[in-house]
Amino acid sequence: MPPFFLLLLFASSLIHGHAQSLPETQGFISMLITQNGLDFVKDLLVRKAISSIVSLHLPNIEKGTKIPFLGNVYLMLSDITIYQIDVASSVVKPGESGISIVASGVSCNLSMNWYYDYSTWIGPVKVSDQGLAHVQVEGMEVELSLGLENQEGSLDLKLKNCDSSVKDISIKLDGGASWLYQGVIDAFEGNIGSAVENAITKKLGKGISKLDSYLKSLPKEVPVDDHSSLNVTIINDVLLSESSVGFETNGLFIQRNDSVHIPNLLHKNSKLPILCTNSSKMLAITLDEAVFNSASALYYDAKFMHWIVDQIPDQSLLNTAGWRFIIPQLYKKYPNHRMNLNISLSSPPVVEISNQKAGVHVFADLTIDVLEENEVIPVACISLMIQASGLVKINGNNLVGTIRLDDFGMSLKWSNIGNLRMFLIQPAMWTIIETVFLPYANSHLSKGLPLPIIHGFTLQDAEIILSTSKVGVCSDVSFAESNKHFLQFIM
Repeated sequence: MPPFFLLLLFASSLIHGHAQSLPETQGFISMLITQNGLDFVKDLLVRKAISSIVSLHLPNIEKGTKIPFLGNVYLMLSDITIYQIDVASSVVKPGESGISIVASGVSCNLSMNWYYDYSTWIGPVKVSDQGLAHVQVEGMEVELSLGLENQEGSLDLKLKNCDSSVKDISIKLDGGASWLYQGVIDAFEGNIGSAVENAITKKLGKGISKLDSYLKSLPKEVPVDDHSSLNVTIINDVLLSESSVGFETNGLFIQRNDSVHIPNLLHKNSKLPILCTNSSKMLAITLDEAVFNSASALYYDAKFMHWIVDQIPDQSLLNTAGWRFIIPQLYKKYPNHRMNLNISLSSPPVVEISNQKAGVHVFADLTIDVLEENEVIPVACISLMIQASGLVKINGNNLVGTIRLDDFGMSLKWSNIGNLRMFLIQPAMWTIIETVFLPYANSHLSKGLPLPIIHGFTLQDAEIILSTSKVGVCSDVSFAESNKHFLQFIM
């Protein structure tokens, strides 16, 4: 569960101005862990549980009794240690009431010291002996019933029940006159079985408690950059079915380091969409286009969508001489003057996702500035409407993309140098968009959107599926066994 991969989105009250008003209880990033994903996590937990139980010390077992014609007998088993454990099979099964994990055919080997003495009524004679014993427990079954709920935006994992039962125990004594006491030791099989059951049950209970604490400690926001984070507060009920576990998160962009608003949680049974064409994938993540639009609204309101361009590949376009035949009056009024291009978006970019493509509409004003000594002189402003489409893919645990220009329109907004012939300016604008605007946008898109995956887990063989207003990520998951950051918190 740990790194129980786990990820997402929602409407942030911190996104002002252009952010669409969205219900607080709506989730914009959802995650579905399939049966294969649950099996992967279960195997990880079983391996961790085995490693934590090996070298587990059990309490001493001692017993005194009075045997007719023999006298008082005292037996103590000490330094009882589980040094090996094997699990033949294990299954995990989600259901409406929670998640159950059953391990069958569990066997374990124990070592211990034994001490035996008795005194007879015949006289002050005391007989004692000691040695080593090896115990093999077979046919053990362990069952855990877990509850998983949303508690104030975090996952709440509770151990509802933990049962274990031992089917068979064999004991072999070494040292002393062990052959003489074997029958007496065999009478303690029940005590040894109960000690093993109690010790394993207690250990697993502590492990689940630590895992619960770990899940609650996971941050409710995932940093994107120095200015923004994803709000990954869990909303609504955890969705449990017979073959999957689902979550919804707020998921919208919020300002970095601002307090995360916890919405009034609405208890409902929503149905998370599964877009995967390959049902064997472990994990399905769905991101609504509102996630991307919340990002554009946040950066627009924070005034990050404004650039002064003074370096471009075709540097001639930053001198009035380069516009000599395109805007003659500009060159005539300001011959051989250096220029800047002042680009400012007039509204947040709008992302639209369909079955065929992911697209974006950008509305911008491009102001032509002439540089004269220490003075910046705005001479004209052209309004641009840019249509671009994008390619979305996975890089590590990040959703990254690139966009290309599909079409654009332009109109003169104002001019201090007379009317401009827009059909002459259009090729130059196309070049500027292709060589300045798109490379700048793609440099940021290549950094990607971090998906809320727990540290240590990595998406593997991911598939991207586009549908109406949504991006789906269907993936398997790998876990770095060398990563102890997560494992140290459980068991």
